Amino acid sequence: MFILSNYVYKHATLTMALLVSFAATNAKALDPANGQVVLTINGQISETNAGDTAQLDLNMLKKLAPETFETTTIWTEGVQTFTGVELIDLMEEIGASGTQLRATAVNDYAVDIPISDAIEGGPIVAFQRNGEDMSLRDKGPLWIVYPYDSTADYRSELIYSRSIWQLDRIEVLP
Repeated sequence: MFILSNYVYKHATLTMALLVSFAATNAKALDPANGQVVLTINGQISETNAGDTAQLDLNMLKKLAPETFETTTIWTEGVQTFTGVELIDLMEEIGASGTQLRATAVNDYAVDIPISDAIEGGPIVAFQRNGEDMSLRDKGPLWIVYPYDSTADYRSELIYSRSIWQLDRIEVLP
């Protein structure tokens, strides 16, 4: 009886060790930022790389399947080309589980955006305008931009108010 239970114990221990090892190697870990952090996300998120926050540099954002679209805005003249990561992709990357996003700019101006706005073909966190990285002086380095010309629903005061530039923080709220 002792030999059999010792055998079962050893195999159960080995099986558990393999499962834990497999889970650890397949867990999606957020790499640490190597460059200057341009966006810090906290709150209801599961993927972090600096304490309880996700800190992203520009190169990390550029690797998240960038989207590009052309649109006019009420703040610029003529058609502009914006490139950035779709808000839905960014929220998936950091494991967001809340219902609201509090987006805050460098100057502490903040807006609340329902996470339901984060849809395919919806807003992006733009890091380029007309093919150039955006400077702080030029509404950068990040700007939440909706494809305003794609639907009349995106051309409203409510949506314009959510289009925060000089973005540097997002808190995912319950």
